[in-house]
Parts: sequence; C-alpha cells; structure tokens
Amino acid sequence: MPDLPHADHYLAHGPRVAVRPLRLADHAELTALTRESSAMMRRWLGAGERTEAEFAAYIEQIAQPSREGFAICRRDTGAIVGTVNINNIVRGGLQCGTLGYTAYASTTGRGYMTDGLRLVVQYAFERLELHRLEANIQPDNEASLNLVRRLGFRREGYSPAFQRINGEWRGHERWALTRALRDE
Repeated sequence: MPDLPHADHYLAHGPRVAVRPLRLADHAELTALTRESSAMMRRWLGAGERTEAEFAAYIEQIAQPSREGFAICRRDTGAIVGTVNINNIVRGGLQCGTLGYTAYASTTGRGYMTDGLRLVVQYAFERLELHRLEANIQPDNEASLNLVRRLGFRREGYSPAFQRINGEWRGHERWALTRALRDE
C-alpha cells in the first residue's frame, strides 16, 4: 500500500480509507461529488451544493467545540468518498454527539462508508472522549440503516416530524451506540 497523500493531515486510517478534517480546499471536490450524486441524495438530504461562501461558513461552524467535520478518503488516492459530521456535541455528564454522514454515488456499495464511519466512531470515543453517538435516519433509507447496524448501533425509537427536508417534516428512527456497547 503506498503512503497516504499528505499523511500528516489524517486523524485515523485503515487498510482502504483514512479520515481527516474537512477543509476549505475541499469545496470543489465536494461540489462535483454532490452534483454527480444529486439524484441519490435529494430524497434523504434535500439541500444541494453549497456556494463557496456557504461552504466557508460551514467550515467555520465545524470548527466550533460543539461540532466536528470529517472527510473519508481513499487511502490509495486521497479522493473523498464520504463526509461525516458529529453535531450537537454535549460535554459534562452526557459526553454525546449526533452523527450526520453522506456517501457519494460513484463510490457507494464498496464498503468505504462502513470503514470510514467505523474510524470516525473510534476517533469520537477514544480521542474526543465521547460516550454516546446517535444517528437519526429516515425509516425507508435502507442503506443508511444497514450501515449503522453493521457498526453495532441499536434502534432506540422513532421521532415523528423530526427534520424538515425538501419542505416536508419527516420522521426518523433514532439509533445509538455507546462506548460501553461498542466495547462489549
């Protein structure tokens, strides 16, 4: 396996993917990936590509202590295959955060998101010292449900009218993983 391009930028790596912080320079690559994936993503995420100014504001947001943003990259090329956010990070007695993630059409079905999200979960529990991660997923998003199942998340319930997507309030299943459950 060749060395990772810009290996010093990566927070974690596995045999096929590596994880690094999102950065302003990712705008063009993510815009192209969002464009090529718009039909696949529209149902689940709603909003499309971001302008440079919107992306810069997003990068500022994920620099806050209550958020983290990651790019999942192919280890051999450094190309982005997915993104992950940890939002709403709460410290103190909770030590928790909420996951959001996006896969892209050109690389779905190859296990990159499973490998990358596994690395992010490990990073969240070990380096960020979180105790709990939650993912909220629309009930008919089978790919996303299967992803969290593979990683050991457990279904905790259903939240009706949880998030507004494409002008419609949609219910989501609530899935979670705690450090203790992961270590079982």
